[in-house]
Amino acid sequence: MLPADYIDLYCERTAPGFWNEPLNALSNLSFIVAALVALYLVRRRGNADLAELVLITLAAAIGVGSFLFHTFANTWSELADVIPIWSFVAFYIITVIYRATGENLFRTLRASAIAVGLTAVIFWFSSSAVVTGLEAGPDPLNGSMQYLPAVVALLVATVLMQLRKHPARTYITFAAATFVISLAFRTIDIALCFSISFGTHFMWHLLNGLMIGLLLAALVLKMKPKGAS
Repeated sequence: MLPADYIDLYCERTAPGFWNEPLNALSNLSFIVAALVALYLVRRRGNADLAELVLITLAAAIGVGSFLFHTFANTWSELADVIPIWSFVAFYIITVIYRATGENLFRTLRASAIAVGLTAVIFWFSSSAVVTGLEAGPDPLNGSMQYLPAVVALLVATVLMQLRKHPARTYITFAAATFVISLAFRTIDIALCFSISFGTHFMWHLLNGLMIGLLLAALVLKMKPKGAS
């Protein structure tokens, strides 16, 4: 008999059990590596900024939370997976806006409010593809539509930075491309399950670790806080 809150969403999992998703679980080390590399970059640059340290901690928390979800596969571990992800996204956007406005709090709040509004609109129009209940029927995108706001945010940031020739544009462009590719691997996980028995979800983790590493590097090296060398 399956546990009451048992969650089975990915190809690699075939039954309950802590190590039933070994690739999906262990591939979360990519987030820990990204956090450690970013921490090294901050220490090498000097003048560590609190916002950067919070983001590095959240990056590591993404890896831990996702590891817990792909091992315990239940309701509480799903929250441990989701909460750090969206906390990182929200705090990263706010931090970038804060630095882009010359650390002006009022302009940051105004731009952040606009970003929240746009995110809400995107979620509203894509909500039918985010529902995971049985009444929604099979989802051909495997729940990937929930990440549409993140895709839009990265693409918009890429265009703006390229137009303005911002020093961080290369990092952000590669981060956006990496995320789009990783989302494709997440989306096709179930569809390719018959031909690839362990699925493709682990590639979502590996590439997202790289993407977060690029975003953190862009922030630390090319969008420095005031006072940093």
